[in-house]
Amino acid sequence: MRIIASKAPSAATAPYSPAVVSMGLLFTSGQLPCDTETGEIIGADITEQAEQVMRNLAAILREAGTDFSKVVKTTCYITNMEDFAGFGAVYAKYFTQKPARSCVTVKWLPKNVLCEVELIAEV
Repeated sequence: MRIIASKAPSAATAPYSPAVVSMGLLFTSGQLPCDTETGEIIGADITEQAEQVMRNLAAILREAGTDFSKVVKTTCYITNMEDFAGFGAVYAKYFTQKPARSCVTVKWLPKNVLCEVELIAEV
């Protein structure tokens, strides 16, 4: 197993890895719309926050030596189902090969963000 490091300031305060590679697959922890340098939440609405989440996922994918085209499964969390279309529009720009996906509404996410995404990808 290989741990994929993160620049996220909060990574050191929580007992988990941002991502791991095992048996040819990358597994990410849920990514929030945080600036990886400052830890600040980026975006006031679902589309801005979803874009930041995708940028964070892209950075992890690059570090692991893979990209969005190799993603096989995503799990998406949003706090308001009325944001489903806006979130989906951003999601569709990145996941053009249409991996398997679950998208659920949750009552609350850390730091009161609007969305969080985790994924599994081939490396």
